[in-house]
Amino acid sequence: MPKNVIFVCESCHSSSAEVPEKPPFDSTTLLEQINTLCTEKSLNNEVEIHPVGCLWACNSGCVVSVASLDKPTYLFVNLTPGETAAALLDFMQLYIKSAKGTVVWKQIPELLQSAIFAQIPPVVSNETPSNSD
Repeated sequence: MPKNVIFVCESCHSSSAEVPEKPPFDSTTLLEQINTLCTEKSLNNEVEIHPVGCLWACNSGCVVSVASLDKPTYLFVNLTPGETAAALLDFMQLYIKSAKGTVVWKQIPELLQSAIFAQIPPVVSNETPSNSD
């Protein structure tokens, strides 16, 4: 993972309406909004956006994960298209600026504070690399 990555579940649907049998799902709209705003904010050199088939939180509306090497992974749930995309990119800018990927709670966009489901610690290897492959 060379950059900071936003993983967007492609099969999520958050509206109160019944889940459609075929796309577009709410997550498709959210993904398009994130891509557009990322380009507008000139974050394409710092952020990669990866759609994924499923993030396994199907009862939690639209789901997005934010990850990077040596930084914690954040999992956001119950997101909706609209203002959420801008809030996610505001969060990403804070995440990128933080050397350790930690974002002070008060700085997290208010719209996302109730959407944080988990902060997963980064994987840290304590092993010394060996030359015996």
